[in-house]
Amino acid sequence: MSRLTLESLERAPSPAVAAPGAQVLVCSATECVSVRARAVREALETEIRKRGLGDRVEIVATGCHGLCARGPVCVVQPDGVFYERLTPNEVPHLVESHFVQGRPYADLLYHENGAGGTLACERDIPFFAKQSRLAFRNRGRLDPESLDAAIASGAYQALRGALRAGASGDQLVAQLVRSGLRGRGGGGYPTGLKWQAALEAARARNVRPVVVCNADAGGGVAVMDRIIVESDPHLVIEGLALGALALGAVEGFVYIRLEYALALARLQRAVAQAREAGLLGTGILGTAFDFDLAVHRGAGAFVCGESTALIASLEGRAPEPRATYVHSAVEGYRGLPTVVNNVETWANVPAIVRDGPEAFASIGTGDVSASPWRGNSGTKVFSLLGAVRNTGIVEVPMGTTLRELVFDIGGGMAKGRAFKAAQIGGPSGGVLPASALDLPLDFDTLAEAGSMMGSGGLIVMDDRTCMVEAARYSVDFLAEESCGKCTPCRDGLVALRGVLERITLGEGRESDLALLEDLCDTIGEGSLCGLGETAPNPVRSTLRHFRAEYETHVREHRCPGGVCKALIRYTIEANCTGCTSCAKQCPTGAITGEDKKLHHIQQDLCIKCGSCFDVCHDDAVLIR
Repeated sequence: MSRLTLESLERAPSPAVAAPGAQVLVCSATECVSVRARAVREALETEIRKRGLGDRVEIVATGCHGLCARGPVCVVQPDGVFYERLTPNEVPHLVESHFVQGRPYADLLYHENGAGGTLACERDIPFFAKQSRLAFRNRGRLDPESLDAAIASGAYQALRGALRAGASGDQLVAQLVRSGLRGRGGGGYPTGLKWQAALEAARARNVRPVVVCNADAGGGVAVMDRIIVESDPHLVIEGLALGALALGAVEGFVYIRLEYALALARLQRAVAQAREAGLLGTGILGTAFDFDLAVHRGAGAFVCGESTALIASLEGRAPEPRATYVHSAVEGYRGLPTVVNNVETWANVPAIVRDGPEAFASIGTGDVSASPWRGNSGTKVFSLLGAVRNTGIVEVPMGTTLRELVFDIGGGMAKGRAFKAAQIGGPSGGVLPASALDLPLDFDTLAEAGSMMGSGGLIVMDDRTCMVEAARYSVDFLAEESCGKCTPCRDGLVALRGVLERITLGEGRESDLALLEDLCDTIGEGSLCGLGETAPNPVRSTLRHFRAEYETHVREHRCPGGVCKALIRYTIEANCTGCTSCAKQCPTGAITGEDKKLHHIQQDLCIKCGSCFDVCHDDAVLIR
C-alpha cells in the first residue's frame, strides 16, 4: 500500500459498502484455531473452488466471534447465518445446502440449550443480541491481517479527523475526561486524569512523554486483551496514535505477553503495515505528526501486568514493582512521563474521539459530569468462563448485572447445576455469592462488595465447587507469581497458602479462620504493589460469604462441595441398577459387582477421581 494522506484516507471505502456476493467469515482466533478452525477454512476454500463458486463466495479468516464454547464457528454474510462446531467433514454438506440449494444447513445451526429450537441468524442468538460493542466493535467481521479491511471498517478515521481539525493536546485530553473512560486493566483510574497528569508533567519539564499499551495485564482467565489484539490490531494502534497526538509523544510501546503467539504475530504485521502506509513513523498522513511504535515481548511473569513492573522490564531490569506513591504518569519509562493503559482502554479511544465523549458517557451508569470518579461509562469486555453453557468473550454496558451476564448471555448454568458463586477480576478477584446475582457490574459496586473489576476475567462456579479449594487455588497461583520484592507478599502468601492447604487436607484448626483474616490484613496493607494488595480478595470474600464451608472443613473434616480428596469418599447406594458404567470407567478397578446387581467401591483402591460419579445415570454414586 502506498503512503496515505489525509485526503486519500478520507476517500477510503466506506464500511457501509457491502462486498459482492457472499462472505463466509471463519473465526481464526486462538480458541477456534485450537479446535481445527484452519482445517475448516481450508476445507471451505477447497469445496468452494471445486464447485466453481469462487466468483460469488469469499472465505475470510476473521478474528474472534466471541462464542468460544461453540467453536469452530463462522457467519455467512450478508444474511448473518451462524454456524457452530464446524468440522472439515461437514463442509461439503454445508456448501451444498447453503450455496447450491439455497437453504441453511440445519445440522450446524446454533441450538439454544433448553429452548427447543434452532436459530439461523446471529442477530437472533441471545448471546449476541444482548451485547453492545465498542472495543470489540469489529468482532468476527474483518481479516485482522489486512490493513485494507481495517480501513474499510473505519480504522484511522478518528485519527484523520483529529489531525484535520488540528486538535490540540488539551482538547483531546478534555474529551477523554468528559467521556468518563476509566482504565479497563484494574483499579478503574480515570483515563483522562492520567493523561492530563502526564501532559502537565511533560510541559513542566519540557520533555516528550511516552505511551505504553499493556497487553500483559490479566491472569490466565482474562484473555480479552489478547483477543482484541488478535482480532483488531489496527484499532489498538489507532488508539495509541491518538494518545500520542494528545500528549505530544513520539515514542510508544506495546508490551505483550510472551505466550500470546498469534496476537504477537498479527500485531507485528499490523505495525509494519501501518508504518508502510504512513500511519506510523514520520509525517503521519502527510502532516507534521511523528509517532512510532515498538513491540516488546513480556518477561513471562504475572507481575509484568503491574504498570511499574512492566516499565522496569521495558528498561531491561527485573520486572519488580516500585512504591505506588511514585506515579508513572509523572515519572515512568527512563524517567519520562509515561501513560500506561491496557489494550481495552486504548481500543475505546478512537470511538470517543470519532463520536464525541458524550456518546460514550451516555452508555453505562453514574454521573460523569459530576466527577470522572463518579461515572462507570461505556462498555466492559469480560471473558465468561466456568460452569456456564456459553463461555466466551462478552462486551456489555457498564452496570449490566451478573444475572444478565450468566443467564441471559451465558445461557445459564451448564449441566443443569445451580449457580453458587462467581469470581470476578481474575485470581485476585473476590467471589460473589448467589445473593449478588442482581449486582450491577461496575467499578464502584464491585469494590463495595469486596471484589473488583480487574481486567474482566469472570469464572462462574456451580454447587459442586468447594470455596475453600477455590481460594487455595487462587492463592497458590499468586504465591508462585509474586516477584518476591516485599516481605508481606512474598512470605505472607506462602503462609496463607499453607493454612488453606492444611484446611483442605482435613488438618485445620479452630484458630485457622482468625489466622487467615490476620494474614489477609497484613498482606493487603503491607504489600508494595497491586498484586499483593488485592491478593487476599479470594480468601476474604469466601470467608465473608461462605464461612460455614470453612467451619465444616475444620470442625467436621468434611468438604460440602465434594472436592477436597482428603475429606470425601465415594459410595454406591442401593438404587444402583448394575449398569457397569462406573466399573468400566474406573481407572484403578476399585469398583466391583455383577451385571444388573449392586456394585461396591473398594475404598483402599479408590483415588477419588470422580469418574464414577460423572458417568452414573441413576444418581446411585454419592459423595460422602
